[in-house]
Amino acid sequence: MGNNVTAHDVEYIEIYTSDLRKTTDYFVSMFGFHEKATGGREGLDSVLLVQNQLQVVVSAGPHAAPFLAEHGDGISDIAFSCADAVATRERAIAAGAASLAPADAPVPVVSGFGDVRHSLVQRAADAERGLPADRSWTPAPSPAPASGHAPELRLLDHIAICLEAGRLHDVVKFYIEGFGFEQYYSEYVSVGEQAMDSIVVRSPSAGITFTIIEPDATKKPGQIDAFLKRNGGGGVQHLAFLVDAIIPAVVELETRGVEFLQTPGTYYDALAERLDDLDEGIADLRKTNVLADRDEWGYLLQLFTRSPFERRTLFFELIQRHGAQGFGSSNIRALYEAVERAREAGS
Repeated sequence: MGNNVTAHDVEYIEIYTSDLRKTTDYFVSMFGFHEKATGGREGLDSVLLVQNQLQVVVSAGPHAAPFLAEHGDGISDIAFSCADAVATRERAIAAGAASLAPADAPVPVVSGFGDVRHSLVQRAADAERGLPADRSWTPAPSPAPASGHAPELRLLDHIAICLEAGRLHDVVKFYIEGFGFEQYYSEYVSVGEQAMDSIVVRSPSAGITFTIIEPDATKKPGQIDAFLKRNGGGGVQHLAFLVDAIIPAVVELETRGVEFLQTPGTYYDALAERLDDLDEGIADLRKTNVLADRDEWGYLLQLFTRSPFERRTLFFELIQRHGAQGFGSSNIRALYEAVERAREAGS
């Protein structure tokens, strides 16, 4: 099949929330998004937030109530931009997706994983993003000048998805057959008496990258199992935002109130031996709790936030790449262990 029947970019992310203003304020005051428009449709009030090419729709209302009751605050829609939305819908349905919108709806919608859906927005890769066409919008007034300068989030580096044990390979096959994704990387990670399996898939354009994870049911339950329990099944665990310089970004975001996971000091004691040619100093990484990893192309730096939501499901990641292209085992292990420490601490 040609590129006309593949998804090429994340058009927007939609978050269902029980508190529209609080969640909107989190993205605006903490991460420097600005309100582009307000709107909605029957049973749903929405705010469209933007930063660079990132678009986040925050929504609340009766229409969101069933999702919130089952999963709590979290991502309900990962909208894909497609050169031919109708053809992409038909390809997804042939691969096993359910159509979730009438044939004459302004935007085709299909099922994804768990209760997460995909709105299919027709947009050429080089065209500007518009307002989501499935609801009415009113442009927001120009924002007042912000105090301080929020770190710039360059783009959505990847989306991490947690699934129930036994679902991983079927879901990977669905995205390859239904949307033209390609398998990019796979890794089995064992940490103590717990383990998980992961596969990374991405669109041919590299505009969409999913890191898909399932727990090993033969091992003891860990943080993936805990997420699945809190989330009422599979869903998006975190969004990773690419930044140019993670250390000053973390310092600034902490002053804004973003809470990050802590890293034990012993991690940095061994880091100089494992990675001895970082441009950043070990002391600066230790001070900001930033993690480091290397692959054959270079290294990357990353750090994960605590979840701002009541059920502690969805959280966020900052990632800075120095040539690194993939997701090495140490990188995935660092995420697993960082979240496991937070879980064991009851935070």
